[in-house]
Amino acid sequence: SPSLRAAAMAAGPPPLEPRRLPVFTEEGFGEKFLRKTRENPLVPLGCLCTVGVLTYGLISFKRGNVRRSQQMMRARVLAQGFTFVALLGGMVVTAMKSRK
Repeated sequence: SPSLRAAAMAAGPPPLEPRRLPVFTEEGFGEKFLRKTRENPLVPLGCLCTVGVLTYGLISFKRGNVRRSQQMMRARVLAQGFTFVALLGGMVVTAMKSRK
């Protein structure tokens, strides 16, 4: 009714309830690394594979095994590609989660 609406407008807006703000804690490097590794474990795995293949390829090159060295450099490129795809996949999954 018009008289109730007028009385409500005269009383003013309802009091604001204090909102609970999220509490953020300072996250160190190790904690952030572990959290990110749990979120997307394929990226650190790809990095380790890349470093391992690169190291083995450099050792083969130093020993004079050119054929093995070339194979390892090609494998390194594949491992880097895997790491990149895992990184992109993790970003897509994170973006999809944030939309929900």
